[in-house]
Amino acid sequence: MRENDLLTRTFEFGVNCLIFLRKLPNDSESKLIRFQLGKSATSIGANYEESQAGSSKADFRNKVKIALREARESNFWLRVLEKLDGYDSDEFKFLLKESSELKNILAAIVNNTKL
Repeated sequence: MRENDLLTRTFEFGVNCLIFLRKLPNDSESKLIRFQLGKSATSIGANYEESQAGSSKADFRNKVKIALREARESNFWLRVLEKLDGYDSDEFKFLLKESSELKNILAAIVNNTKL
């Protein structure tokens, strides 16, 4: 995978999560999840985007580590939604799978970046 592909995937993941979140009910649990998942899902791409202009390998790795933490958090909130409401749509399954794949990709980048 080229870096530009990952920039696109992280951006699209954030946007697709925001689109999905519009469909959640307006109860207090959903509001909490909408806020938390909205922040973490968009932060993955924002931090990975910032990593591309890192001033050093350490700066690059740090930004990717932040993106990884946000991917882990996004995956957590999606799993909470799955457990609470049993979401089973293709859209939801894609988001859950993509969050897991992004976690794995970002972790590999962190682990393979030598300082």
